[in-house]
Amino acid sequence: MKVIIDTNSLLSLVRYYLPFDKSKLLFNLFREKIESGEIIIIDKVYEQCLYSAKGLVLNNLDFLKEKTFLKNSKTPYKTDSLLAPSPAKFMRMMENQFVVSVQRKKLTDVEFENRKTQHMEDADTKQILLCLNLIKENEDVYLVTEETVDSNDSKLFKKIPAICNELGINCITLPELISLYQADIDLHFK
Repeated sequence: MKVIIDTNSLLSLVRYYLPFDKSKLLFNLFREKIESGEIIIIDKVYEQCLYSAKGLVLNNLDFLKEKTFLKNSKTPYKTDSLLAPSPAKFMRMMENQFVVSVQRKKLTDVEFENRKTQHMEDADTKQILLCLNLIKENEDVYLVTEETVDSNDSKLFKKIPAICNELGINCITLPELISLYQADIDLHFK
């Protein structure tokens, strides 16, 4: 199983879960899963973690600042040359299925092309592209995000869960991921 995790899920982990993880079960689980390559943090997400909430993720998951750990775990995963398995098909989907048509109508063709190019370099799209490539290699893949399908905040492109739904990618939340790992850890709340 491979898990690609987004910035907001990592923020939720350190804000809402780790403060109660007195025996460091979750901390160690995430360290082990990242080190083994089961949980993947891409370069764009890692970069966001450097600046989001004053580096809260990297300060709390301090192993993500250790050079030896990063080298051994191949973290962050480099996405600069990552392409969709079927690039032309994916671009057509970006232009048709993944776009919010109401927002698209507000833009000229040039503005749309510029925004589409920016979106292709965004962490969300890179995570989706990685999922597609791993699925092509017959991996069991999950994309972990705290985003919801419905709320779009007047953005041009749909959110991760909606795009994953269109592409057949398993999209889950952090609590669902922790539930998948339930056999690996024994959590007790007092």
